[in-house]
Amino acid sequence: MLHELWVDPDGLDTFCMAGPQGDAARALLPGHSQLEWTVDAKSHFEAMTLYYRFRNWGAYTTAFPEVDAMPYADK
Repeated sequence: MLHELWVDPDGLDTFCMAGPQGDAARALLPGHSQLEWTVDAKSHFEAMTLYYRFRNWGAYTTAFPEVDAMPYADK
């Protein structure tokens, strides 16, 4: 599943799915927001892990590892 990282004019991130699944999130972005990065991931956990790595924020952790690591195809 392709994910997008958008950055608004104030420097705030919105990380969402590409395509129709991310339409609602992108609709909230202010004008002049920029698409900064895309990444393909098989699960929410993988997407967030790669996002944290991209931002150099350390290791991503979750309170729901069984659910977040479930492949999108299995949901």
